Amino acid sequence: MGAKSKLIFVYNADSGIFNLLTDIAHKTLSPQTYACNLCAITHSNFGMKKEWKEYLAILDEELEFLHADEFKRKYSFGKVELPAIFREENEGGLILAVDARTINECNSISDLKKSLQPG
Repeated sequence: MGAKSKLIFVYNADSGIFNLLTDIAHKTLSPQTYACNLCAITHSNFGMKKEWKEYLAILDEELEFLHADEFKRKYSFGKVELPAIFREENEGGLILAVDARTINECNSISDLKKSLQPG
């Protein structure tokens, strides 16, 4: 049996404590202009939302969560609008599974889950 594919969730934010604090403030004070809808939908100011965490637990795929700067350092995918969700297949190639436009059109965890369904 082959190895599982991996879902790679890439946030439109950079890593680091300063960026984290800035993101929390921005999400709280001006949510309509927050740059990462993936984070806005799946996280509260206190961490990953329970509904999203439970959904991820039932997926039969490995999961990886990266900030924009981490993704750029680790993978050479080229220019892509973030946030985005990628699928890494057995051969190591990345496929864009859910693009920024689709993520940005999501209004809820339910919408995001639907975007991850095949077909």
